[in-house]
Amino acid sequence: MTHPTHAVPTLARDFIDLEERYGAHNYHPLPVVLTHGAGVYLVDESGRRYLDMMSAYSAVSFGHGHPVLVKALTEQAQRLAITSRAFHSNNLGVYCKYITEYFGYQRVLPMNTGAEAVETALKLCRKWAYEVKKLPKDTAEIVVCRNNFHGRTTTIVSFSIDPDAYNNYGPFTPGFVVIPYNDAEALAKVLDEHPHVAGFLVEPIQGEAGAYVPDEGYLKKCYDLCRAHNVLFIADEVQTGMGRTGRFLFTETWPRRPDAVLLGKMLGGGLVTTAAMLTKQELFDRAYGQNFETAEGHNATFSGNAVSCVAALAALELVTPQLMAENLRKGSYLREQLTAAIGGSPLVAEVRSWGMILGIELRAAEHPWLSFDHFGMGDLARHPTVGLLLCRRLYRRGFYGFVCGHNWSVLRLQPRFTITQERMDQFICALKEEIEYLCALN
Repeated sequence: MTHPTHAVPTLARDFIDLEERYGAHNYHPLPVVLTHGAGVYLVDESGRRYLDMMSAYSAVSFGHGHPVLVKALTEQAQRLAITSRAFHSNNLGVYCKYITEYFGYQRVLPMNTGAEAVETALKLCRKWAYEVKKLPKDTAEIVVCRNNFHGRTTTIVSFSIDPDAYNNYGPFTPGFVVIPYNDAEALAKVLDEHPHVAGFLVEPIQGEAGAYVPDEGYLKKCYDLCRAHNVLFIADEVQTGMGRTGRFLFTETWPRRPDAVLLGKMLGGGLVTTAAMLTKQELFDRAYGQNFETAEGHNATFSGNAVSCVAALAALELVTPQLMAENLRKGSYLREQLTAAIGGSPLVAEVRSWGMILGIELRAAEHPWLSFDHFGMGDLARHPTVGLLLCRRLYRRGFYGFVCGHNWSVLRLQPRFTITQERMDQFICALKEEIEYLCALN
Protein backbone atom coordinates (compact mmCIF):
# COMPACT_ATOMS: atom_id res chain seq x y z
CA MET A 1 0.00 0.00 0.00
CA THR A 2 1.35 3.40 -0.93
CA HIS A 3 0.85 6.55 1.12
CA PRO A 4 -1.48 9.16 -0.40
CA THR A 5 -0.14 12.51 -1.49
CA HIS A 6 -0.51 15.45 0.82
CA ALA A 7 -0.53 18.42 -1.49
CA VAL A 8 -2.19 21.45 0.09
CA PRO A 9 -4.41 23.54 -2.22
CA THR A 10 -4.12 27.30 -2.44
CA LEU A 11 -7.54 28.27 -3.81
CA ALA A 12 -10.76 28.29 -1.79
CA ARG A 13 -12.62 26.34 -4.47
CA ASP A 14 -10.04 23.54 -4.29
CA PHE A 15 -10.41 23.21 -0.51
CA ILE A 16 -14.18 23.04 -0.87
CA ASP A 17 -13.94 20.50 -3.69
CA LEU A 18 -11.83 18.20 -1.49
CA GLU A 19 -14.45 18.31 1.27
CA GLU A 20 -17.27 17.62 -1.16
CA ARG A 21 -15.41 14.77 -2.86
CA TYR A 22 -14.07 12.94 0.20
CA GLY A 23 -16.19 14.10 3.12
CA ALA A 24 -19.76 13.53 4.24
CA HIS A 25 -22.25 16.13 3.07
CA ASN A 26 -23.75 16.55 6.53
CA TYR A 27 -23.56 20.34 6.62
CA HIS A 28 -24.39 23.22 4.28
CA PRO A 29 -21.51 25.57 5.13
CA LEU A 30 -21.07 29.00 3.69
CA PRO A 31 -18.65 29.00 0.70
CA VAL A 32 -15.70 30.38 2.62
CA VAL A 33 -12.50 28.59 3.67
CA LEU A 34 -11.21 29.69 7.05
CA THR A 35 -7.56 29.36 7.96
CA HIS A 36 -7.24 31.08 11.33
CA GLY A 37 -8.98 33.25 13.87
CA ALA A 38 -8.07 36.11 16.19
CA GLY A 39 -10.35 37.33 18.96
CA VAL A 40 -13.78 38.11 17.52
CA TYR A 41 -12.62 37.57 13.93
CA LEU A 42 -12.27 34.64 11.57
CA VAL A 43 -9.87 34.88 8.63
CA ASP A 44 -10.11 33.09 5.27
CA GLU A 45 -7.37 31.83 2.97
CA SER A 46 -7.19 35.21 1.18
CA GLY A 47 -6.68 37.10 4.44
CA ARG A 48 -10.19 38.56 4.59
CA ARG A 49 -11.66 38.98 8.09
CA TYR A 50 -15.18 38.07 9.24
CA LEU A 51 -16.81 39.23 12.45
CA ASP A 52 -17.93 35.98 14.07
CA MET A 53 -21.44 36.31 15.52
CA MET A 54 -21.84 32.57 16.14
CA SER A 55 -18.82 31.51 18.22
CA ALA A 56 -19.11 27.92 16.95
CA TYR A 57 -22.47 27.52 18.74
CA SER A 58 -20.89 28.98 21.91
CA ALA A 59 -17.80 26.72 21.86
CA VAL A 60 -15.44 29.65 21.15
CA SER A 61 -17.12 32.13 23.47
CA PHE A 62 -13.80 33.49 24.76
CA GLY A 63 -12.50 34.23 21.28
CA HIS A 64 -10.01 32.54 18.98
CA GLY A 65 -6.53 32.10 20.33
CA HIS A 66 -7.23 33.47 23.81
CA PRO A 67 -3.72 33.81 25.28
CA VAL A 68 -4.60 32.39 28.72
CA LEU A 69 -6.23 29.31 27.22
CA VAL A 70 -3.54 28.74 24.59
CA LYS A 71 -0.78 29.03 27.22
CA ALA A 72 -2.46 26.54 29.57
CA LEU A 73 -3.12 24.07 26.76
CA THR A 74 0.34 24.33 25.22
CA GLU A 75 2.21 23.94 28.48
CA GLN A 76 0.18 20.89 29.48
CA ALA A 77 0.41 19.26 26.04
CA GLN A 78 4.19 19.52 26.24
CA ARG A 79 4.22 17.74 29.60
CA LEU A 80 1.47 15.11 29.38
CA ALA A 81 -1.64 14.88 27.22
CA ILE A 82 -3.32 11.52 27.83
CA THR A 83 -2.56 8.35 29.74
CA SER A 84 -6.02 6.74 29.77
CA ARG A 85 -7.81 6.38 33.09
CA ALA A 86 -5.73 3.31 33.93
CA PHE A 87 -3.56 5.80 35.88
CA HIS A 88 -4.12 8.78 38.11
CA SER A 89 -2.93 12.21 36.99
CA ASN A 90 -2.04 15.37 38.85
CA ASN A 91 -4.78 17.27 36.98
CA LEU A 92 -7.99 15.28 37.26
CA GLY A 93 -8.58 15.53 41.00
CA VAL A 94 -7.84 19.25 41.01
CA TYR A 95 -10.29 19.74 38.14
CA CYS A 96 -13.02 17.61 39.74
CA LYS A 97 -12.81 19.56 42.99
CA TYR A 98 -12.83 22.92 41.23
CA ILE A 99 -15.75 22.31 38.86
CA THR A 100 -18.00 20.72 41.48
CA GLU A 101 -17.43 23.56 43.95
CA TYR A 102 -17.74 26.09 41.14
CA PHE A 103 -21.28 24.98 40.23
CA GLY A 104 -22.37 23.78 43.66
CA TYR A 105 -22.42 20.02 43.04
CA GLN A 106 -20.59 17.13 44.69
CA ARG A 107 -19.82 14.69 41.85
CA VAL A 108 -18.61 15.15 38.30
CA LEU A 109 -18.17 12.64 35.52
CA PRO A 110 -15.88 14.06 32.81
CA MET A 111 -16.82 13.08 29.26
CA ASN A 112 -15.68 14.07 25.78
CA THR A 113 -18.67 15.70 24.07
CA GLY A 114 -22.02 17.19 24.94
CA ALA A 115 -23.86 14.27 23.35
CA GLU A 116 -21.79 11.86 25.42
CA ALA A 117 -22.69 13.80 28.56
CA VAL A 118 -26.38 13.49 27.64
CA GLU A 119 -26.04 9.76 27.10
CA THR A 120 -24.31 9.50 30.48
CA ALA A 121 -27.17 11.36 32.17
CA LEU A 122 -29.76 9.09 30.54
CA LYS A 123 -27.90 6.04 31.82
CA LEU A 124 -27.58 7.52 35.29
CA CYS A 125 -31.29 8.32 35.31
CA ARG A 126 -32.28 4.78 34.39
CA LYS A 127 -29.76 3.27 36.80
CA TRP A 128 -31.21 5.40 39.60
CA ALA A 129 -34.77 4.46 38.56
CA TYR A 130 -34.07 0.75 39.04
CA GLU A 131 -31.59 0.82 41.90
CA VAL A 132 -33.20 3.55 44.01
CA LYS A 133 -36.75 4.31 42.83
CA LYS A 134 -37.29 0.55 42.33
CA LEU A 135 -39.15 0.74 39.05
CA PRO A 136 -39.83 -2.62 37.39
CA LYS A 137 -37.05 -3.70 35.06
CA ASP A 138 -37.03 -2.10 31.60
CA THR A 139 -40.01 0.18 32.30
CA ALA A 140 -38.27 3.49 33.03
CA GLU A 141 -39.43 6.45 30.92
CA ILE A 142 -37.68 9.78 30.41
CA VAL A 143 -39.67 12.86 29.40
CA VAL A 144 -38.13 15.17 26.78
CA CYS A 145 -39.29 18.29 24.92
CA ARG A 146 -40.41 18.62 21.32
CA ASN A 147 -37.88 20.27 18.97
CA ASN A 148 -35.08 19.33 21.34
CA PHE A 149 -31.45 19.02 20.33
CA HIS A 150 -29.28 16.90 22.62
CA GLY A 151 -26.95 15.34 20.05
CA ARG A 152 -26.93 12.83 17.20
CA THR A 153 -26.35 9.46 18.83
CA THR A 154 -28.81 6.65 18.10
CA THR A 155 -30.46 6.90 21.50
CA ILE A 156 -30.80 10.67 21.32
CA VAL A 157 -32.29 10.72 17.81
CA SER A 158 -34.79 8.14 19.08
CA PHE A 159 -36.67 11.02 20.73
CA SER A 160 -36.03 13.64 18.05
CA ILE A 161 -38.78 14.97 15.78
CA ASP A 162 -36.28 16.17 13.16
CA PRO A 163 -36.57 13.92 10.06
CA ASP A 164 -32.96 14.63 9.12
CA ALA A 165 -31.94 13.16 12.48
CA TYR A 166 -33.98 9.97 12.51
CA ASN A 167 -34.92 8.93 8.95
CA ASN A 168 -33.76 5.36 8.29
CA TYR A 169 -31.83 5.03 11.56
CA GLY A 170 -34.27 2.76 13.35
CA PRO A 171 -35.06 0.67 15.24
CA PHE A 172 -35.02 3.31 17.94
CA THR A 173 -34.41 3.22 21.66
CA PRO A 174 -37.71 3.03 23.57
CA GLY A 175 -38.56 4.65 26.87
CA PHE A 176 -39.08 8.32 25.97
CA VAL A 177 -42.15 10.55 26.14
CA VAL A 178 -42.14 13.76 24.09
CA ILE A 179 -44.07 16.82 25.30
CA PRO A 180 -44.19 20.48 24.16
CA TYR A 181 -41.42 22.77 25.41
CA ASN A 182 -42.38 25.63 27.74
CA ASP A 183 -45.55 23.82 28.84
CA ALA A 184 -45.48 22.81 32.50
CA GLU A 185 -49.06 21.57 32.31
CA ALA A 186 -48.04 19.01 29.69
CA LEU A 187 -45.35 17.72 32.06
CA ALA A 188 -47.85 17.57 34.92
CA LYS A 189 -50.24 15.52 32.77
CA VAL A 190 -47.55 13.01 31.79
CA LEU A 191 -46.36 12.61 35.37
CA ASP A 192 -49.91 11.97 36.52
CA GLU A 193 -50.62 9.43 33.76
CA HIS A 194 -47.26 7.62 33.53
CA PRO A 195 -46.24 5.84 36.74
CA HIS A 196 -42.80 4.80 35.48
CA VAL A 197 -41.23 8.17 34.69
CA ALA A 198 -37.63 8.35 35.90
CA GLY A 199 -36.51 11.77 34.67
CA PHE A 200 -37.19 14.97 32.75
CA LEU A 201 -34.48 16.16 30.33
CA VAL A 202 -34.69 19.75 29.10
CA GLU A 203 -32.66 22.48 27.42
CA PRO A 204 -33.27 25.60 29.50
CA ILE A 205 -33.17 27.61 26.25
CA GLN A 206 -33.81 25.70 23.04
CA GLY A 207 -30.98 26.69 20.69
CA GLU A 208 -31.37 24.59 17.55
CA ALA A 209 -35.15 24.94 17.67
CA GLY A 210 -34.92 28.70 17.20
CA ALA A 211 -33.31 30.30 20.30
CA TYR A 212 -36.55 29.95 22.27
CA VAL A 213 -36.51 31.37 25.79
CA PRO A 214 -39.01 29.88 28.27
CA ASP A 215 -41.66 31.83 30.11
CA GLU A 216 -40.74 33.10 33.56
CA GLY A 217 -41.30 30.39 36.13
CA TYR A 218 -41.47 27.51 33.64
CA LEU A 219 -38.32 25.73 34.76
CA LYS A 220 -39.14 26.10 38.47
CA LYS A 221 -42.64 24.67 37.89
CA CYS A 222 -41.08 21.69 36.10
CA TYR A 223 -38.56 21.23 38.90
CA ASP A 224 -41.29 21.30 41.54
CA LEU A 225 -43.37 18.78 39.56
CA CYS A 226 -40.36 16.46 39.35
CA ARG A 227 -39.81 16.70 43.11
CA ALA A 228 -43.45 15.94 43.82
CA HIS A 229 -43.33 12.80 41.64
CA ASN A 230 -39.83 11.60 42.65
CA VAL A 231 -38.50 12.24 39.15
CA LEU A 232 -35.01 13.50 38.29
CA PHE A 233 -34.69 16.95 36.71
CA ILE A 234 -31.78 17.01 34.21
CA ALA A 235 -30.70 20.28 32.57
CA ASP A 236 -28.76 20.20 29.31
CA GLU A 237 -26.70 23.39 29.66
CA VAL A 238 -24.18 22.56 26.96
CA GLN A 239 -24.98 25.87 25.22
CA THR A 240 -26.38 27.92 28.10
CA GLY A 241 -23.86 27.18 30.85
CA MET A 242 -20.74 29.14 31.77
CA GLY A 243 -21.93 32.70 31.64
CA ARG A 244 -23.53 33.21 28.23
CA THR A 245 -26.89 33.93 29.85
CA GLY A 246 -25.38 36.15 32.53
CA ARG A 247 -25.34 33.26 35.01
CA PHE A 248 -23.00 30.38 35.69
CA LEU A 249 -26.00 28.18 34.87
CA PHE A 250 -29.28 29.34 33.39
CA THR A 251 -31.06 27.10 35.89
CA GLU A 252 -29.77 29.19 38.80
CA THR A 253 -33.14 30.90 39.03
CA TRP A 254 -34.40 29.11 42.13
CA PRO A 255 -32.75 27.96 45.36
CA ARG A 256 -32.47 24.25 44.52
CA ARG A 257 -30.37 23.06 41.59
CA PRO A 258 -31.24 20.38 39.00
CA ASP A 259 -30.37 16.84 39.95
CA ALA A 260 -27.89 16.73 37.08
CA VAL A 261 -26.40 19.41 34.81
CA LEU A 262 -24.67 18.75 31.50
CA LEU A 263 -21.86 20.97 30.19
CA GLY A 264 -19.82 20.98 26.98
CA LYS A 265 -18.80 23.26 24.12
CA MET A 266 -17.23 26.27 25.85
CA LEU A 267 -16.01 24.07 28.72
CA GLY A 268 -13.00 23.32 26.52
CA GLY A 269 -12.40 27.00 25.83
CA GLY A 270 -12.81 26.46 22.10
CA LEU A 271 -9.51 24.55 21.99
CA VAL A 272 -10.41 20.99 22.97
CA THR A 273 -13.57 18.95 23.12
CA THR A 274 -14.62 18.13 26.64
CA ALA A 275 -17.85 17.81 28.58
CA ALA A 276 -19.11 16.95 32.02
CA MET A 277 -22.09 15.66 33.94
CA LEU A 278 -22.47 17.27 37.36
CA THR A 279 -24.68 15.55 39.92
CA LYS A 280 -25.59 15.54 43.56
CA GLN A 281 -23.59 13.17 45.74
CA GLU A 282 -26.61 11.23 46.98
CA LEU A 283 -27.85 10.62 43.46
CA PHE A 284 -24.55 9.42 42.06
CA ASP A 285 -23.45 7.41 45.05
CA ARG A 286 -26.79 5.63 45.51
CA ALA A 287 -26.90 4.71 41.84
CA TYR A 288 -23.25 3.77 41.44
CA GLY A 289 -21.62 3.83 44.83
CA GLN A 290 -17.87 3.48 44.93
CA ASN A 291 -17.89 -0.02 43.48
CA PHE A 292 -15.79 -0.31 40.34
CA GLU A 293 -17.84 -3.14 38.91
CA THR A 294 -20.92 -0.90 38.75
CA ALA A 295 -19.28 2.49 38.24
CA GLU A 296 -17.17 1.38 35.27
CA GLY A 297 -20.30 1.57 33.09
CA HIS A 298 -19.41 5.21 32.58
CA ASN A 299 -15.85 5.34 31.33
CA ALA A 300 -14.06 6.47 28.18
CA THR A 301 -10.42 6.52 27.09
CA PHE A 302 -10.16 10.27 26.65
CA SER A 303 -12.46 11.40 29.45
CA GLY A 304 -10.72 13.48 32.08
CA ASN A 305 -7.44 13.57 30.15
CA ALA A 306 -4.82 16.04 31.35
CA VAL A 307 -5.18 18.51 28.47
CA SER A 308 -8.96 18.68 28.79
CA CYS A 309 -8.77 19.18 32.54
CA VAL A 310 -6.32 22.06 32.23
CA ALA A 311 -8.26 23.69 29.39
CA ALA A 312 -11.52 23.46 31.35
CA LEU A 313 -9.92 24.89 34.48
CA ALA A 314 -8.56 27.84 32.52
CA ALA A 315 -11.92 28.43 30.80
CA LEU A 316 -13.87 28.31 34.06
CA GLU A 317 -11.51 30.81 35.66
CA LEU A 318 -12.31 33.29 32.88
CA VAL A 319 -16.02 33.31 33.76
CA THR A 320 -16.24 35.98 36.44
CA PRO A 321 -19.25 37.88 37.85
CA GLN A 322 -18.00 40.93 35.97
CA LEU A 323 -17.94 39.02 32.68
CA MET A 324 -21.47 37.72 33.20
CA ALA A 325 -22.77 41.19 34.02
CA GLU A 326 -21.18 42.44 30.79
CA ASN A 327 -22.79 39.60 28.84
CA LEU A 328 -26.20 40.66 30.11
CA ARG A 329 -25.51 44.30 29.24
CA LYS A 330 -24.21 43.49 25.75
CA GLY A 331 -27.05 41.07 25.07
CA SER A 332 -29.65 43.64 26.11
CA TYR A 333 -28.01 46.31 23.98
CA LEU A 334 -27.88 44.02 20.96
CA ARG A 335 -31.54 42.99 21.31
CA GLU A 336 -32.72 46.60 21.79
CA GLN A 337 -30.75 47.92 18.85
CA LEU A 338 -31.79 45.03 16.58
CA THR A 339 -35.44 45.56 17.51
CA ALA A 340 -35.17 49.27 16.75
CA ALA A 341 -33.34 48.68 13.45
CA ILE A 342 -35.26 45.74 11.95
CA GLY A 343 -38.19 45.01 14.25
CA GLY A 344 -40.61 46.84 11.96
CA SER A 345 -39.52 45.02 8.80
CA PRO A 346 -42.12 42.83 7.08
CA LEU A 347 -39.47 40.07 6.94
CA VAL A 348 -38.88 40.09 10.74
CA ALA A 349 -41.41 38.37 13.00
CA GLU A 350 -39.56 38.62 16.31
CA VAL A 351 -36.25 39.39 17.99
CA ARG A 352 -35.77 37.35 21.17
CA SER A 353 -32.86 36.77 23.49
CA TRP A 354 -31.48 36.07 26.90
CA GLY A 355 -28.02 37.38 27.51
CA MET A 356 -25.78 36.56 24.55
CA ILE A 357 -28.15 34.06 22.93
CA LEU A 358 -30.33 35.80 20.34
CA GLY A 359 -32.75 34.62 17.68
CA ILE A 360 -34.18 36.70 14.82
CA GLU A 361 -37.26 34.97 13.46
CA LEU A 362 -37.83 35.74 9.78
CA ARG A 363 -41.04 35.53 7.79
CA ALA A 364 -41.22 33.55 4.58
CA ALA A 365 -40.28 35.39 1.41
CA GLU A 366 -42.40 34.88 -1.70
CA HIS A 367 -40.30 36.24 -4.55
CA PRO A 368 -39.14 33.42 -6.90
CA TRP A 369 -35.60 34.74 -6.72
CA LEU A 370 -35.64 33.90 -3.02
CA SER A 371 -35.91 30.13 -3.55
CA PHE A 372 -33.37 27.33 -3.39
CA ASP A 373 -34.50 26.17 -6.81
CA HIS A 374 -33.39 29.53 -8.19
CA PHE A 375 -29.91 28.96 -6.72
CA GLY A 376 -29.64 25.39 -7.99
CA MET A 377 -30.03 23.84 -4.54
CA GLY A 378 -33.29 21.95 -4.98
CA ASP A 379 -32.33 19.38 -2.31
CA LEU A 380 -32.95 22.10 0.28
CA ALA A 381 -36.36 23.04 -1.07
CA ARG A 382 -38.27 21.97 2.05
CA HIS A 383 -36.44 24.60 4.12
CA PRO A 384 -37.32 28.31 4.21
CA THR A 385 -34.77 30.21 2.17
CA VAL A 386 -34.62 33.70 3.53
CA GLY A 387 -32.49 32.84 6.59
CA LEU A 388 -29.70 31.07 4.72
CA LEU A 389 -29.79 33.65 1.92
CA LEU A 390 -29.37 36.37 4.51
CA CYS A 391 -26.38 34.52 6.02
CA ARG A 392 -24.76 34.29 2.58
CA ARG A 393 -25.22 38.00 1.93
CA LEU A 394 -23.84 38.88 5.36
CA TYR A 395 -20.71 36.79 4.98
CA ARG A 396 -19.93 38.58 1.71
CA ARG A 397 -19.84 41.75 3.78
CA GLY A 398 -17.56 40.24 6.40
CA PHE A 399 -20.07 39.00 9.00
CA TYR A 400 -20.69 35.43 10.04
CA GLY A 401 -23.99 34.25 11.52
CA PHE A 402 -26.05 31.16 10.84
CA VAL A 403 -29.54 29.75 10.97
CA CYS A 404 -30.80 27.40 13.67
CA GLY A 405 -30.40 23.73 12.84
CA HIS A 406 -34.09 22.83 13.29
CA ASN A 407 -35.46 26.15 12.10
CA TRP A 408 -33.89 27.84 9.10
CA SER A 409 -36.25 30.77 9.44
CA VAL A 410 -34.36 31.89 12.56
CA LEU A 411 -31.00 33.66 12.38
CA ARG A 412 -29.13 32.70 15.55
CA LEU A 413 -26.53 35.01 17.09
CA GLN A 414 -24.13 33.94 19.84
CA PRO A 415 -21.35 36.55 19.75
CA ARG A 416 -17.97 36.37 21.44
CA PHE A 417 -17.94 37.55 25.03
CA THR A 418 -15.29 40.11 24.02
CA ILE A 419 -17.30 41.78 21.25
CA THR A 420 -17.39 45.58 21.50
CA GLN A 421 -20.32 47.93 21.04
CA GLU A 422 -18.68 49.31 17.91
CA ARG A 423 -18.55 45.85 16.34
CA MET A 424 -22.16 45.15 17.31
CA ASP A 425 -23.24 48.43 15.69
CA GLN A 426 -21.40 47.48 12.50
CA PHE A 427 -23.24 44.18 12.35
CA ILE A 428 -26.63 45.76 13.02
CA CYS A 429 -26.08 48.28 10.24
CA ALA A 430 -25.14 45.56 7.73
CA LEU A 431 -28.07 43.35 8.76
CA LYS A 432 -30.52 46.22 8.42
CA GLU A 433 -29.28 47.00 4.92
CA GLU A 434 -29.47 43.37 3.79
CA ILE A 435 -32.98 42.89 5.15
CA GLU A 436 -34.06 46.06 3.37
CA TYR A 437 -32.55 44.67 0.16
CA LEU A 438 -34.46 41.38 0.49
CA CYS A 439 -37.65 43.27 1.30
CA ALA A 440 -37.27 45.24 -1.91
CA LEU A 441 -37.14 41.96 -3.86
CA ASN A 442 -40.06 40.41 -2.04
